[in-house]
Amino acid sequence: MAKPYEFNWQKEVPSFLQEGAVFDRYEEESFVFEPNCLFKVDEFGFFLTWKSEGKEGQVLECSLINSIRSGAIPKDPKILAALEAVGKSENDLEGRIVCVCSGTDLVNISFTYMVAENPEVTKQWVEGLRSIIHNFRANNVSPMTCLKKHWMKLAFMTNTNGKIPVRSITRTFASGKTEKVIFQALKELGLPSGKNDEIEPTAFSYEKFYELTQKICPRTDIEDLFKKINGDKTDYLTVDQLVSFLNEHQRDPRLNEILFPFYDAKRAMQIIEMYEPDEDLKKKGLISSDGFCRYLMSDENAPVFLDRLELYQEMDHPLAHYFISSSHNTYLTGRQFGGKSSVEMYRQVLLAGCRCVELDCWDGKGEDQEPIITHGKAMCTDILFKDVIQAIKETAFVTSEYPVILSFENHCSKYQQYKMSKYCEDLFGDLLLKQALESHPLEPGRTLPSPNDLKRKILIKNKRLKPEVEKKQLEALRSMMEAGESASPANILEDDNEEEIESADQEEEAHPEFKFGNELSADDLGHKEAVANSVKKGLVTVEDEQAWMASYKYVGATTNIHPYLSTMINYAQPVKFQGFHVAEERNIHYNMSSFNESVGLGYLKTHAIEFVNYNKRQMSRIYPKGGRVDSSNYMPQIFWNAGCQMVSLNYQTPDLAMQLNQGKFEYNGSCGYLLKPDFMRRPDRTFDPFSETPVDGVIAATCSVQVISGQFLSDKKIGTYVEVDMYGLPTDTIRKEFRTRMVMNNGLNPVYNEESFVFRKVILPDLAVLRIAVYDDNNKLIGQRILPLDGLQAGYRHISLRNEGNKPLSLPTIFCNIVLKTYVPDGFGDIVDALSDPKKFLSITEKRADQMRAMGIETSDIADVPSDTSKNDKKGKANTAKANVTPQSSSELRPTTTAALASGVEAKKGIELIPQVRIEDLKQMKAYLKHLKKQQKELNSLKKKHAKEHSTMQKLHCTQVDKIVAQYDKEKSTHEKILEKAMKKKGGSNCLEMKKETEIKIQTLTSDHKSKDRSSSPAMEQS
Repeated sequence: MAKPYEFNWQKEVPSFLQEGAVFDRYEEESFVFEPNCLFKVDEFGFFLTWKSEGKEGQVLECSLINSIRSGAIPKDPKILAALEAVGKSENDLEGRIVCVCSGTDLVNISFTYMVAENPEVTKQWVEGLRSIIHNFRANNVSPMTCLKKHWMKLAFMTNTNGKIPVRSITRTFASGKTEKVIFQALKELGLPSGKNDEIEPTAFSYEKFYELTQKICPRTDIEDLFKKINGDKTDYLTVDQLVSFLNEHQRDPRLNEILFPFYDAKRAMQIIEMYEPDEDLKKKGLISSDGFCRYLMSDENAPVFLDRLELYQEMDHPLAHYFISSSHNTYLTGRQFGGKSSVEMYRQVLLAGCRCVELDCWDGKGEDQEPIITHGKAMCTDILFKDVIQAIKETAFVTSEYPVILSFENHCSKYQQYKMSKYCEDLFGDLLLKQALESHPLEPGRTLPSPNDLKRKILIKNKRLKPEVEKKQLEALRSMMEAGESASPANILEDDNEEEIESADQEEEAHPEFKFGNELSADDLGHKEAVANSVKKGLVTVEDEQAWMASYKYVGATTNIHPYLSTMINYAQPVKFQGFHVAEERNIHYNMSSFNESVGLGYLKTHAIEFVNYNKRQMSRIYPKGGRVDSSNYMPQIFWNAGCQMVSLNYQTPDLAMQLNQGKFEYNGSCGYLLKPDFMRRPDRTFDPFSETPVDGVIAATCSVQVISGQFLSDKKIGTYVEVDMYGLPTDTIRKEFRTRMVMNNGLNPVYNEESFVFRKVILPDLAVLRIAVYDDNNKLIGQRILPLDGLQAGYRHISLRNEGNKPLSLPTIFCNIVLKTYVPDGFGDIVDALSDPKKFLSITEKRADQMRAMGIETSDIADVPSDTSKNDKKGKANTAKANVTPQSSSELRPTTTAALASGVEAKKGIELIPQVRIEDLKQMKAYLKHLKKQQKELNSLKKKHAKEHSTMQKLHCTQVDKIVAQYDKEKSTHEKILEKAMKKKGGSNCLEMKKETEIKIQTLTSDHKSKDRSSSPAMEQS
């Protein structure tokens, strides 16, 4: 029998939080002061609520709370005066302030301060609130629980009289409905229904609220499905009908029958017992349409297997076998140029589950010589290195216990590097991994330790000195310190920098850190602040920015490393990338390299299989190219396909790439580590990330998604449409192809009833994700959801939406039918496709570039990279076989090698032949690339123009259809009213003739309406 899945999303809420306590509340930014507020947390841990005498009740969702801290004494004299007035002097405030930090994204953060009666209450509430926030499971509760949550919110938001205003309810359901409909529904439920009326909280029960939602937003879509199952013969489903529906539609046929048994009558009866509200039907073993609706909206019908949200993967594999949630230029809150740096970003990013953060370290110029973190010479503001280290210490292991990697880009002098080392050592204490583990020594061929081995450990990624140089310099340092000299004077340890670093990578982390001319001194802090503010306010023009960018000059990270810092580097040692062949020969697992996105794409285009093999052994880090001054993100999927571990993104930008990242890392307990598929870890397996045929041992899938309807999408009267995309291997990626029609003027319960969108052949479901996004009639995102295909559930499912920052929206859902099955080729379809596919005749590099374009990657984004030849050929001879390796595999040689050599010998004997020109060489010419770029630009322009015209046409058609429907309803209503008046006046028996005439008129009207409707439908489809 199929077992019910119990989703334990609740965290225990301490009784003192539920009972509440009195605090004085204030906000510093907007000067708000509210004394004697009663703060409480509900039994489910959904909300932090507060209310003071004569004020309206306020609510803060716990899912939006990022952290709870002990607050510092306020500096604003107004707030201090207000606290003094209620008997709390400045001297008494120490240890009595709770700081609640919240926001809908990682950048726009609000702070609410609560002042307790004594430090004991403060300590108790800080610990209590910390225990209930970061409940990632609660972000995945069912639509039924979301309705309950919304009802609770309305019940908390009482007015000054302690009652629920009717206006609060009408605001929830305003979209597409007149207030009259809502007032009428409230009246039918026996509740106050006037515009200015109030409802007693005791009278507004959850069942009343649920009935209200069903009246205002009737689920005709579920009723239609219900009728389809029972053949529209009865008002209920029998046990047999329910069992049949569950096994045929709600169960993935690919699942193991022992681990996931079929539904039977006993299980169906349990469902009826749980969800059917009518006791008489329960006893008869029947389920009504209402009970069926409640079941479909429950946790049992979540769109994903909810156990995937727990920590379900093995965490004992080497670090290189995991995808690691990673951030780029973590300190920035906005743009890369002229942006503002913030210590708070490190807290927010780590609390969001990120496990690799970046610190760009520079010499501070003040008297105290404190190292700072900033974006090089890009006119960004500065923050202190020590403040960042403190913030990392406080938040590194709050939401995940697995290791945090600090990626240093070190531009500091040796003296300030020594200070950095001491701050790390003193502040992190035992959290800092200062030496390699005994079980995993730093030796060639030895694998990296696992996330479990490194639990609650912080690793530093920075260049390291050669062992002999490090030892020599440490001894020199020790003797100098014993003599009472400075820890790092400028004249010590002077060695040739090129020799100091083991395989120094001077271009590693090639961010756009640049040096300005005299006119733009980055050392001028006031100037930096002014530029940052100008950028924020939009006062800097594109021309200004381009002029500043033109005056940049790259400043590489230092290779002059302080030996004390060098000793702290172990399993993340960056080296200059010299080719996959060299890395394989060295076989040093703790060496890693960084690639900007363009270089990474270049290597993927030419050496995809070698890149995958490299990532089986050691780590790689990808970061955005320097041109992304707006902090936009590249698409991470193509690098995950190659097994790159640290695909670093700008967390401050909640774009599509970031949504994919957050959706992916929500699995496995949001711990920031995801185990790569088996074939991307095992050295005996070969995997090509551009493969178009199923991988050995992996069964390809077919996935179809039918978008049926939406619920509570917007509180505005707007048009909406839904897009369904898939991201995975290039052959599995289908984007901007599947979208529903637009339903106009109804953001409350639009019905799309589209034909299924079919992803016919998904060759690697393990890496694929589904994205469902809802847009309004101005193409603005309303909500979205990322659903990894590995763990997606088949059947009729409600998909709760998230905002662009991946925070849950309270009510919006999309009702879909998802069908999953094993991919079966259509006869000789694949062979015909292969024969007729012009890509077949392309070279492998061309084909890969083509596949990248299909994923939204422009040709101009792909850098040219050197061929991966052996650099250890002592005789200096070219390794011909290696030089002619095709990008497909290092074992496949071009058949033309020997022919080319032979023709070369003949050419010497005879006249000089015209040099051969390859099509690949021609395609690398600047003129060709320029034309290609221009063509792509024109194509994009045409696509945008077409999309705009399509949208306008669609709106026009929808308006026309609405008019036709309104006209039909009006004419039909007129005929019916005339008949009704006549019947009242003359009596029913005297109007039989008129009744017949009216029926004929209505029939004619209906057939005319249908023909008009049919004629408008093809036009809509064509548009």
